[in-house]
Parts: sequence; structure tokens; C-alpha cells
Amino acid sequence: MRGDEENVFTGIIEEVGSVIAVRKGTHSAVLEICADHILEDVHLGDSIAVNGVCLTVTSFQKNRFTADVMHETLNRSSLSDAKPGKRVNLERAMLAGGRFGGHMVSGHIDGTGRIEEIWKDDNAVWYTIQASSRLLRYIVEKGSIAIDGISLRAHHVAYKPIADNRLFVKFLMKKVELGLHFFKVGIFVWIHVMM
Repeated sequence: MRGDEENVFTGIIEEVGSVIAVRKGTHSAVLEICADHILEDVHLGDSIAVNGVCLTVTSFQKNRFTADVMHETLNRSSLSDAKPGKRVNLERAMLAGGRFGGHMVSGHIDGTGRIEEIWKDDNAVWYTIQASSRLLRYIVEKGSIAIDGISLRAHHVAYKPIADNRLFVKFLMKKVELGLHFFKVGIFVWIHVMM
């Protein structure tokens, strides 16, 4: 999206790409990401959500693009552990007047959580995610959230304080969601509380 407008994403993942290279600076990084579909109409300066984090395209070729990741973004998102081969959820910014199929996702970083448990329940998969009380106090049962850029609904918020004042949250997700297949116990995910 070009211009001074605020970028908005829907949380409907368009493609799963992969990190090709990471060039780390003292407090920043440049990610090079392999993609196909989302690059069909890309321009320099466009915004692409990478695991839900709004990044600006700084260069692109036929099947890859680069984006700068600032210090604050590395400190607050799961992009801090990006390495070659890591799969990432990708979505272009929503066009004004376009179909709105998900929820409003700003691409700004609220915090991270750690997947503690995964189990199947017929046509759904439950995830227990540990995150700080500072973040979870803004999540309401049946409210909209995004995890690594995927638009979801918090079906149950269970507060169980533990020693380091962190909490557990349970989310119900359909197995068919694009991008969920690489969620594993122990990994950190980015959590966005919806607008």
C-alpha cells in the first residue's frame, strides 16, 4: 500500500513463504524471503505482513523480496529467531474497497507467546499458549486475535498464574488454516490483539 494511509491486513494468509537469508546488524536485520503469489503486483515500499508483522518491501525479484526489520520489531516479535529455512505466513495489505474476509489486523506488534500444548478435537485443533498477563488482559473470550498473522478467535481464555506471573490461553483453530501446520510445542508466536 503506497501513500500515508495506515496499512490494514485481514489475517487471511495468502501464502506461506520461507526465509532465504538473514543479514543481522547490531540492532536490526534484513530478511530475504522467498514467495510467489504475493509478489505478482508488488512495488517498492509496499507493505507485506510477515507472520503478522507489517514490513516494508525494500527490494524484490521474481520470487523473493527483502524487508528491513528494526530493533523494536526484533524485540517484540517472533522474527527475532528468523533463520534460513524458517517458514513464514505472508499477506499483502488490504486494498481500499477490496473484500474484507477476516478481521482488521494492523501488523503492529503486541507481544509474543510460547506454544505449550497442542491437541486435536475432531475438526479442530486446540493450542495452549503461554503469554504475559500484560498482553492477555486485552484478550476476551470469543474475541478476535491474530497469531503469527492468522486471523482467529479466542474461544477460551484461561488464566492460571504461575511463578513468573505468566498465563495460559487456549485457542480453537480449524485444521485447514493455511500456515498453522508449522506450529509446534515450544515455539514462540506473535500475538496481536485486534482493533
